[in-house]
Amino acid sequence: MRRLTDLRLLAAIVSTLWLGGNFLAFSADKSDQQPWVVYEGKTGPGTGKHIVLISGDEEYRSEEALPMLGKILAKHHGFTCTVLFAIDPAAGEIAPNVQDNIPGLEALKEADLMIIFTRFRNLPDEQMKYIVDYLEQGKPVIGIRTATHAFDIPRNRMYARFSWNSGEPGWEGGFGRVVLGETWIAHHGAHNKESTRGVIAPNAQNDPIVRGCQDIWGPSDVYRVRLPLPGDSRPLVLGQVLAGMNPSDPPVTGPKNDPMMPVAWVRTYEITPGKKGRVFTTTMGAAVDFKSEGLRRLVVNAAYWCVGLEDRIPEKANVDFVGPYEPNYFGYNDYKKGLRPADFAWKD
Repeated sequence: MRRLTDLRLLAAIVSTLWLGGNFLAFSADKSDQQPWVVYEGKTGPGTGKHIVLISGDEEYRSEEALPMLGKILAKHHGFTCTVLFAIDPAAGEIAPNVQDNIPGLEALKEADLMIIFTRFRNLPDEQMKYIVDYLEQGKPVIGIRTATHAFDIPRNRMYARFSWNSGEPGWEGGFGRVVLGETWIAHHGAHNKESTRGVIAPNAQNDPIVRGCQDIWGPSDVYRVRLPLPGDSRPLVLGQVLAGMNPSDPPVTGPKNDPMMPVAWVRTYEITPGKKGRVFTTTMGAAVDFKSEGLRRLVVNAAYWCVGLEDRIPEKANVDFVGPYEPNYFGYNDYKKGLRPADFAWKD
């Protein structure tokens, strides 16, 4: 009996192997219980590139948004995508309220791009180290919505400087401010009362990242940022605060739209001297926001740019959903209960 148990454990461990930048799946009987999901790249400019998408927030349904983006990037554009989740270690289920467990971060060791959509995570040092090692290499990053406040790590911990409220000299504002360009400040639009129209910034009309993105709208509100954004940050999309929760609602009058806050920008970061990385940040991105074709295309285009494929960005990138996409509306504890990563597997 002991030997049989050991063999089953070994089968579970080898059910996926990292090999040459691709996950090679075996048919072990535990493979449907692995705490992540992988979408193998089809044909396209992203072939041979690996993107790791990290979900984990209590409010905006990143656990639904990132599998959707991973499928689009894999099927339509050729990127191999690994999607990670906050997991309840006892049940093996996706549990956005579990703030200290995102298995599979070791995939970042071979990643070409990290897309992060987490909120106030307090990851153990051994998990956090994979993210820090990635950033210290100056590799590219896409941050979505609550990634500006991705981490909330106590001051006595090794990686406290990455916390959203860090006051460590040179790390004020933590990962959000130092890497993405801003930490959590405040809601600028009225939460769940004033939606967001994305307006291409005046000096960004010809930027390849906004190609085909003329229609961007989402029900989540505009986040406040400090102007100007730091360093070489360059706004691409401004957030027009609307007077209601429909795309046809008029803009509010007054200071909320004068000036408009950037809701998408690019910049570079440099943690290790001489190793600069490209960054795209958007403070839009609730799962329901991604029903907007323009917003999906903005993030897909940004992925091309982040990995140096800006000359391959199509005139109108294919961002059709791969399978159904009906995400839950944002709100605390409003996630779909009982799901496992295997429930997001690619079935085509």
